[in-house]
Amino acid sequence: MASEVHVEEGPFGPEVRPGGTRVEQTVLYLHGDPRLAGSPQDALPTARELARATGYAVLCARYRQRFPEALEDVYAAWEHCRGRGPAAVAGERLGGALAAGLLLRLRDEGAPPPSCAVLTSPLLDFTLDAPSLLLNAAADRTVDAETLPVRAAAYAGVTEPRNPLLSPLHGNLHGLPPLQLHAAGTEVLLDDALSFATRAAHSGVAVDLRIYEDAAAQGIRQVGAMSEFLRAWSGTSQHRSAVFSPSGV
Repeated sequence: MASEVHVEEGPFGPEVRPGGTRVEQTVLYLHGDPRLAGSPQDALPTARELARATGYAVLCARYRQRFPEALEDVYAAWEHCRGRGPAAVAGERLGGALAAGLLLRLRDEGAPPPSCAVLTSPLLDFTLDAPSLLLNAAADRTVDAETLPVRAAAYAGVTEPRNPLLSPLHGNLHGLPPLQLHAAGTEVLLDDALSFATRAAHSGVAVDLRIYEDAAAQGIRQVGAMSEFLRAWSGTSQHRSAVFSPSGV
């Protein structure tokens, strides 16, 4: 697709735009790191790859580091993207929680949904009782499982951990747009992705679940799969019911 891209600063965060091509769609990209922190600039390497591979503009949204203010910021950024035409949403770790929370809020409000959504190693359950948090703690060197509860509690504040907008895994998943989920088989958040994909599929949502043998394999193959998925559902309003077998294992 586009070989050259450039970064523009905007009111909602930096935006990567492909050069020399007509932008068909915008991707709202929500950053996240293993410390539940980070900044929009952390997402720029992935955003550049996505913009090159798809020809889409990728907005790396800025949001506050607490709930529900973070979701309000993401909602405002989404309104900005949607106002320009067809748009999708993607999020990583905490950004994945915000992306999924945005989908639930838009659905409940009866607002037009994104064309599709991509969730990468998402944190989708703030009760933090998934078995993989313990089983993969030694194998996942990107996340400190001991400090994760402290950071999660600081982000959630007084919000009840099972609130669906905070913990989308506990929400009603009917009526969501097509979803692609990525996770490594060795990471502590593996079960969040697996459980969300299963519940979404049972709710009639089109789901493409990608599980990789480890983080290195995920890093190599993930952006290519994301790009294919985003382009496959570009501007699509029809939400087909389909379940794709996990791949990359």
